[in-house]
Amino acid sequence: MPEPPEPPEPPEPPGPAGPPRPADETLEATSPAQLKALAHPLRQRLLYALGEQPATISQLAVSFGERKGNIAHHLKVLSGGGMVRIVETRQVRGGTEHYYQRTTRRVHVGGPPAASTTAMLRAVADELAATPTEPLLILRHVRLSTAQAERLAAALTAIVAETTDDGAGERSYGLLVGLYES
Repeated sequence: MPEPPEPPEPPEPPGPAGPPRPADETLEATSPAQLKALAHPLRQRLLYALGEQPATISQLAVSFGERKGNIAHHLKVLSGGGMVRIVETRQVRGGTEHYYQRTTRRVHVGGPPAASTTAMLRAVADELAATPTEPLLILRHVRLSTAQAERLAAALTAIVAETTDDGAGERSYGLLVGLYES
């Protein structure tokens, strides 16, 4: 009589690195809760940091030089927009420690153009004001056919998609790409 197959091993619980995210998963930020979550520069910085690796409120507070209560508030707003999640919980000295992680690799800002664009550009302006080096900023107006604009949009999107992160030991750079009809 053949032996029954062994049962599959249970999945390992998420560690500090959390469960793997889908490689190309994108969140379309269009709801009021999501746009509100993206409207604050600190929340955008938290989203970036939590894409690198999961972190606790205490770790984020130290990293950003903010109070724990402030970080907790902003994480609650991001969680309400479905942009971060708890990937691990640990008992520590009589308390509970939660590790937060971004829910997707990318966030695409949709919704009313004025609201989302204003929020995004405000956050970028705050980052630019604090950058230690001179940023590369180019604004150019050109006349393009619809087909040319579509090709340029596809090429810019491909550049962003193909740019990979070299890891935590490297310098962090912001990348803002835009193409709009003026």
